[in-house]
Order: sequence, then C-alpha cells, then structure tokens
Amino acid sequence: MDTALLIWVVALTILVIVGIVWVLDLQARLRRLQRRYESVFTGGEDASLTVALEGLASRLAETTARTERLVARAEQIDATLAHTVQGVGLVRFRAFQDTGGDQSFALALADGEGNGVVISALYGRDATRIYAKPVQNWLSPKALSEEEKQALAQARQTIVGRD
Repeated sequence: MDTALLIWVVALTILVIVGIVWVLDLQARLRRLQRRYESVFTGGEDASLTVALEGLASRLAETTARTERLVARAEQIDATLAHTVQGVGLVRFRAFQDTGGDQSFALALADGEGNGVVISALYGRDATRIYAKPVQNWLSPKALSEEEKQALAQARQTIVGRD
C-alpha cells in the first residue's frame, strides 16, 4: 500500500509543479499584455478606451494640420524656386585666331521657365568685351552666336525636374 501511495504523491507533485509553471507563464504573459496596454492608454487610473481614442484622434488632427501646412509651404517654395537660377551652361572658345587659348566664354543662366540671360566675354589682344542678352522661354530677342546657343542648350539640360 505504501507503493501506491508513493505513486500518487509523486504524480500529484508533478501535477502541482506543472500547474505552478503554467501559472507563472500566464502571469508573465499577463504582465507583458499589461505593459502594452499601459503604453497605449497612458491616462492615469481611469484611462478608458474612449479617452485614449480621443487623444489619438486629437494627435491625428494636429498631425494632419501640420502636414497640410508643410505641403502648402513646399508648394510655395517650389513656386519661388521656379524663378531662381536653375540652369547654367558654360562654353569656352577662342573668339579670334590671333589669341591663344579658349579665354572667351558664353555663360547662360536660366530659371526653371527658361528666362534669364546669356553673358558673353570676347577676349582679344587689345581688349575684352562683355555682352549680355536677355532670354525668355529659352529664346532671345537678340541674335545669339553658336557658342551662346550651345551655352543655352547646356543650361536647359541642367534643370532638374523639368517636363
């Protein structure tokens, strides 16, 4: 009879140990769940789902308003940048056969809409002459030399995001 009692005691002891392990596991899971709950619903003792959702909705509205302001500001910056120098083209050349090196140049500066100026400097032995010609929509009302046309074409190619 002692053997049967011993078997029952060992079996019940094993069941109690398994039960304790199971309870400890459930307690750890509950603690993790409680930490997650508290991280979402940080409103004190009486935090409820309604209060938490109202807080989240308020933060979402603030974020949406801020995003709208940032988008409007970005559009304003884009509009301003369209009128700044974005395209630059430079062509160096020899204007006269009796001068050495490519010391003359044509420089084109244009905004995003193709408005700007072409500046040419012609270097000679006796003097250097500088000319500026306006550009509107990638065209100039003044006649352009081949070098000035090349500089303008280079400026047009350097503009990022043009259609």
